[in-house]
Amino acid sequence: MISGNIHSIETCGTVDGPGVRFVVFMQGCPMRCLYCHNPDSWSTAENKKMSVGDILKQYDAVKEFVKGGLTVTGGEPLLQTEFVTELFKQAKEMGIHTALDTSGITFMPENTEKTDELFKYTDLVLLDIKHIDENEHIKLTGHSNRNILKFAKYLSKNNIPMWIRHVVVPEITNNEKHLRHLGEFIKTLNGVQALDVLPYHDMARGKYKELGIEYPLGDTPPLTKEEALKARDIILSAMK
Repeated sequence: MISGNIHSIETCGTVDGPGVRFVVFMQGCPMRCLYCHNPDSWSTAENKKMSVGDILKQYDAVKEFVKGGLTVTGGEPLLQTEFVTELFKQAKEMGIHTALDTSGITFMPENTEKTDELFKYTDLVLLDIKHIDENEHIKLTGHSNRNILKFAKYLSKNNIPMWIRHVVVPEITNNEKHLRHLGEFIKTLNGVQALDVLPYHDMARGKYKELGIEYPLGDTPPLTKEEALKARDIILSAMK
């Protein structure tokens, strides 16, 4: 029986797709985003093994409160594609709406067989585009964004519904030129149903301290709501 390496579960999530959702956080992520609020999810070492049945049993216990469906996030859930596929397959058999929150960093455009199978059972993708500029993306995450943008094109080509998510960080992504570039890219995609512009916050400082990790963004201040709305307007204007 296939098992997943699970970081944690949130039974009533409100920011992980439409409605109130049951959210499964997978363990393991190859990226090291400077603003990551779950550094304890980076390691691929075994954390908590759970079967698909274990998770759906927990879902069933709270289904009266979870009207939106099931979201799998991370970490990076595509590190465990086969497990997520089986989870979504069984969830769909139960009539549960499925959403995948991913950066797309593991996408292999030359081999999409496993990805194709997963998206037979995926109702929505929450695609996190960290930075539209490749060099800046490397500085921010430690990785190129080339396959991430190819993943977005793959979703578009296959008419898979998606929400684009983008964290706006002072002096990193809060840049009019890059925000416009992002909007121009999103404009080329089919199936984009929503744009989530998320303001950077520093609420994870305490977690980094507990883990003995230096907080990467130092004294970078949180982005204000007004700045986030302005950034969203810039992206939207470029999408017209």
